[in-house]
Amino acid sequence: MFRNKRTENIAVKLAARGQALSVAGKVSEKHAVYLGATASEIADHISKGEWTATEVVEAFIARAALAQAKTNCLTEVLFADARRQAEELDDEFARTKQTRGPLHGVPVSFKDQFDIEGFDSVTGFSAWIGDRSKKNAFLVDQCRKAGAIIIAKTNVPQTMFAYECCNPVFGRTTNPWSDKHTCGGSSGGEAALLAMDGSALGVGSDIGGSLRIPTSYCGLYSLKPTPDRVSGDGTRGCQPGYEAVKVCYGPMARSIADCDLFCRMFLGKQSIVPDVPPVPYRDVELPKILRFGYYKTDGLATSSPACQRAVQETVDALQREGHECIEFDVKPLALEILRVFAGLATSDSYEKMLSHLHGDPQESSLFIATLGPKLPGFVRRLMEWAAQYIMGDKVFAEILHEARGKSVREFVEFTDARNKVNRAFYEQIWNGLQLDGIICPVQALPAIPHGSCAYLAPLATATVTYNVVESAVGVVPVTRVKPGVDDLPPGFKAGQNGNSKILETAMYFEKEAVYNPARMAGLPVGVQIVGRKWEDEKVLAMMRVVDEALGPRDFGPGTWKE
Repeated sequence: MFRNKRTENIAVKLAARGQALSVAGKVSEKHAVYLGATASEIADHISKGEWTATEVVEAFIARAALAQAKTNCLTEVLFADARRQAEELDDEFARTKQTRGPLHGVPVSFKDQFDIEGFDSVTGFSAWIGDRSKKNAFLVDQCRKAGAIIIAKTNVPQTMFAYECCNPVFGRTTNPWSDKHTCGGSSGGEAALLAMDGSALGVGSDIGGSLRIPTSYCGLYSLKPTPDRVSGDGTRGCQPGYEAVKVCYGPMARSIADCDLFCRMFLGKQSIVPDVPPVPYRDVELPKILRFGYYKTDGLATSSPACQRAVQETVDALQREGHECIEFDVKPLALEILRVFAGLATSDSYEKMLSHLHGDPQESSLFIATLGPKLPGFVRRLMEWAAQYIMGDKVFAEILHEARGKSVREFVEFTDARNKVNRAFYEQIWNGLQLDGIICPVQALPAIPHGSCAYLAPLATATVTYNVVESAVGVVPVTRVKPGVDDLPPGFKAGQNGNSKILETAMYFEKEAVYNPARMAGLPVGVQIVGRKWEDEKVLAMMRVVDEALGPRDFGPGTWKE
């Protein structure tokens, strides 16, 4: 009975989405000029009376519908509402010759977890279908007050705790550059839409890489702010109250200028509840010569040649501009951070997170992430022993050991361990090496094939590191996978550097190895630009330095082609 009702609700939901999509027009050649503009440029053209909000929104509606047809990236479709907003903005501008704000007429999209009055925030749970939001999330309200036109909400993985993008309600979202590969997660639908110019600016969230992984996978820019610099009031999640590692809310965009525009508007801006420090955007002046630390692999698993090349090309470009770049080893700290993150995240055995399924089948992407707490103690200990002494993989054994339910006392001890490793990172890396920023891989692999997250979830260590130490982090797209150039080096063996043999075998040596440059050809690869806590503005400035040093590349508005 419940299953039939669940199936019926999903069918009704998908039919409503289809009906909302049906009002979109077709993409035409005249749309190219609008789709090829950044959010900042769109607002500028409209403010000068050169474009209208209606013209712009029609182009993005048509492209968003195409993005949906290609990648299945949309959840809530607000096209009819967007047209009404555009007409109102055009009428207002015709009367006053004034724009409403910095986002006047800019098509914007939001990750599905952000409440928009009158629309669902399903976030992949069938039980949440029909629970329409009574009011807007704070950022939704603020964007509309600034003149933004919200055209859609975008797909997420079940529980938002995976870096693939699939759930039992809306299905799987694919990568715009390859339908065999994932767009990433959990802000995956947002990245797919933006990469196809289906939105001019996107808003997502990040607790372990959910802004950074999809933007790297899809060839975009993003900023994971310092926790609490951007309000998340009015967002839904499956673990409200969990703050051992805080969720961050930030921009996803096709240019650094648009990330900067978002941050100038929303850093330190408080909702009704004073939920963020009242510290607005602060302009910074960078030293003429910046000192960057960098590493190409974090010690959990050897980064792929494509991801290592992205770091090296960034370092080379910066050195050509006279900046100082020093290589360092992050492995001991990164592995301790992974241990702490696993210990904190699994403390309640994921009972709260999984309680929202209500009959929905659990997605395979959550398999390895949720396996540990489900295992009887003696089975987990046996698997730990086998991983360490039969497979020779001490790293994987340690992950299994910490992935279990815990007492309150243990939870407090892990929280203390979090604080200690945070301090150690500052003492040894930031202060010890006297760095302005860090350049490192977003992940050990480019966009992975569908289904791979089921057993490669620990690779999120590359991004999780900077959630635990609460850094501000940006992503800049650098290159694309090149067969021949990015092949594995001769003689490489899994686990040869004391890394996880189990993970590296799956990545590089299984019959259907995940890393395959020929199949990944053309997929984007980005890097993380890391700063200290509270130095969000400096990170944005360093992102600009990196972007300019790298020079022209095929990323940004108008680069996606059918």
